[in-house]
Order: sequence, then C-alpha cells, then structure tokens
Amino acid sequence: MTALISHTSFDSLDAFASSVFWGAVLGFVEDPGDPNNPGDEECMIFSIDGAQRLLFIEVPDTKQVKNRVHLDLKPAAGTRDLELERLLELGSTMVADRRRPDGSGWIVLADPEGNEFCILRSDAERASQ
Repeated sequence: MTALISHTSFDSLDAFASSVFWGAVLGFVEDPGDPNNPGDEECMIFSIDGAQRLLFIEVPDTKQVKNRVHLDLKPAAGTRDLELERLLELGSTMVADRRRPDGSGWIVLADPEGNEFCILRSDAERASQ
C-alpha cells in the first residue's frame, strides 16, 4: 500500500495573492467552478492536466526561518537565465546565486512572501553540456 499526494499546501499571509503569483510562475489555473477571490482564506490552483495542485492557506504568522521543503523548478522552454528574468519580473527576489562556471548549479529565489525555491537548468541546457 502507498499514499498519493493530494496537493501541496503553503501557509500564506494572502492566499489569493500567493495563488496568483504561483499560477503565473507555473502556468497553473484555478477551478472555474470554484474561483479564487481576494480575501479567500484558502485558494487552490491546478496544473493544466489537473495532476498537480497547490493550496494556499491564510495563517497569521509570517515566515520565520528557511524553508524545510521547497520547490525546484526548471524552465519548460528557454534557459535558466531567461526564466530568472521572468520570475524576477513576476515579483520574485534573488536569495543566492549558486551557478557555477561550467553552467551547473542553481539560483535560489524567494516568492513575495519569502518562501524559497530554486531554478535549475532546462533539460536542453543539461543535454548540451
């Protein structure tokens, strides 16, 4: 017997704003039959195929320390550097640059609420080296 992940939950000060940010980052959408609205205490977004779900739940506490769990993302198209530009424009901030001269490594970013996540090289970038 095994367990299946239903969804990944994030504590958030503003569930709606977090769902909008991460929806733009990942290309996830809300359920048209149960849309997310400003002020909602819980907001869920779905991958286009519905296989992955993220739930943002409002809590009164701000983030205190480094995440114990985080998302590692890779560009669906383009390069890590182009994805970095896009994510900074969406409101991410750079936490640490762990890129190496040989092209390996990653970049640590934070979402608008301070939750860290990483950007890795794309499949095409890894295959070319």
